[in-house]
Amino acid sequence: MKIICIGRNYTEHIAELQNDRPTEPVVFLKPDTSILLHKQPFFIPAFSNDVHHEVEVVVRINRIGKHIDRKFAHKYFDEIGLGIDFTARDVQQQCKEKGLPWEKAKSFDGASVVSRNFINKNELGDLNNLQFELFKNDTLQQSGDTSHMLWKIDEIIEHISQYFTLKIGDLIFTGTPAGVSRVEENDVLKGTLAGKEMFQIKVK
Repeated sequence: MKIICIGRNYTEHIAELQNDRPTEPVVFLKPDTSILLHKQPFFIPAFSNDVHHEVEVVVRINRIGKHIDRKFAHKYFDEIGLGIDFTARDVQQQCKEKGLPWEKAKSFDGASVVSRNFINKNELGDLNNLQFELFKNDTLQQSGDTSHMLWKIDEIIEHISQYFTLKIGDLIFTGTPAGVSRVEENDVLKGTLAGKEMFQIKVK
């Protein structure tokens, strides 16, 4: 199983980090060892002083596919979940300044929160108009709507399948909206999708 992530897919998030708007999806990978185990807290890694939360809609692939046309992409997933792409922003900035990959900043152990439960897409209605939120200590910190994606789910599947064979169980993190912020010890992060609580984790 692999985790495929899309960066810079929401305009306001691009602006808050002062990044350039991409002309095609920004793709990077995470290993399965980055997944935070269920009911475990997130431990801030010793090598970073500036870890940010990035809440994202997550798509779970249900069949093998390669070179998938956009009009058939909906056949390759049944369920939608929610996750966090934890990012060591200070490490990422150092990597970017040197023109190096971001893996150390985004793929460390525990850096990927994936909701234990996924929701059948037929229960969610229009997937291009999904609301999701992240609350930090019961205060709304990130509020997203998939209608604001630069590239929608079907377009993402079409794009990444030109480069990688998608396999059953692969996870696609579809990008984060604005509102990312530093996490601190004892923070409690709660994620909701279409009004349903999907996860709650404590930061250590």
